[in-house]
Amino acid sequence: MTRFAILLLPAFVSLPASAADLDRPPIRYSTAPDRNPVSALRESIQSGQRLAHDREFGHLKAVLKALDVPASSQTLVFSRTSLQRSRIGPKTPRAIYFNDEVTVGFCRHGDVLELAAADPNLGTVFYTMDQDPKKKGAIERQTENCLICHGSSGNQGFPGHLIRSVSPGRSGDPVLSLGTKRVDHSTPFEDRWGGWFVTGTSGKQDHLGNQMVGGWPGLDEKAPNANVVDLKPYFTVANYLTPHSDLVALMVLEHQGEAHNRIARANLLTRLALHEQDELNKALKEPAGTRSEGITRRIHWACEPLVQYLLFHEEAKLTEPVAGTSDFAKEFAARGPFDANKRSLREFDLKTRMFRYPLSYTIYSKLFDGLHPEAKERVYLRLWEVLSGKDESKEFAHLTAADRKAIREILHATKPGLPDYWKP
Repeated sequence: MTRFAILLLPAFVSLPASAADLDRPPIRYSTAPDRNPVSALRESIQSGQRLAHDREFGHLKAVLKALDVPASSQTLVFSRTSLQRSRIGPKTPRAIYFNDEVTVGFCRHGDVLELAAADPNLGTVFYTMDQDPKKKGAIERQTENCLICHGSSGNQGFPGHLIRSVSPGRSGDPVLSLGTKRVDHSTPFEDRWGGWFVTGTSGKQDHLGNQMVGGWPGLDEKAPNANVVDLKPYFTVANYLTPHSDLVALMVLEHQGEAHNRIARANLLTRLALHEQDELNKALKEPAGTRSEGITRRIHWACEPLVQYLLFHEEAKLTEPVAGTSDFAKEFAARGPFDANKRSLREFDLKTRMFRYPLSYTIYSKLFDGLHPEAKERVYLRLWEVLSGKDESKEFAHLTAADRKAIREILHATKPGLPDYWKP
């Protein structure tokens, strides 16, 4: 076992921020109304909606159905790095399910389901759903409990997804002396997924999944950890909705987590900067709308990391094809949207990089659509400058002329609300 492993539940920024800062105007993170799929489900339950419950999974199946989260997205983490850590271990991994807007965490015999939702106004918002059938699926919004990790310096003070690579011991506890690493699509393949089970093939590309410090009890010391397609030797797979912890689902999850973080930071930093300008104008008795160059620069600085990430800047290259074991990739790609030539930003490559067309599908998300208008205007302008070939700086040298043309055409055909200058 080498160095690292991963933790879920989720750069460059212009401003430091803390949870206390975000609880003041204009954000008011802990008290501002939430508007997202989980808050909508909470309101439905409070209005009398009943969720099915069973002994094995509690409300899990009903929640996935209500939130349109596919079971094929299941990934399994056995490092003890979440709210219900006492329920997690190599024989009882935590299951993670996700779609574009919501992440659901399930522990066997856990007290709660853990949910995180992309909220257009607040970024990532955290919840728990009580698994006691007597509580009828009561959902509680969480702040302090979750923000200890998810709003810490590891996320630059902003609530968000936190995905790490750690070294798990035989109990599942991370061996912190061996180090940890933050993971997104830029992380080298060989440093990913320690502390997770991983089902899929990757050729000669090794990774850290399916390993623990000191070796796996009952397994041959020389048993490969990569190219594992059956998890039955490790734990009782029948205790979970599917027998998979799909490699491609893991790749998408770690990309999406950081994409959501950067969208949220760009939004919140823009709102903070403009609020500061408004307060300064009032104090100096300047006309409303007066803008300093410094505030404009801060907005630009807040948006540039998002632009780079959406365009897969520094994406770690694949040296051989990879594949998962579930229907996740097929189902994910089928969601589109598609242009007239049946092209989509969800189309996978999985030979040299993750997606065939390297612009993140998260641009279709409600989280992106909820960007402050000034932030969205800046992001659209920068994307156009890159995709039109006006900006050929080194950060975007990985994009070929064909890539830029195809992405531009797909986006024009499938993304409502683009500025007029995007028209062919």
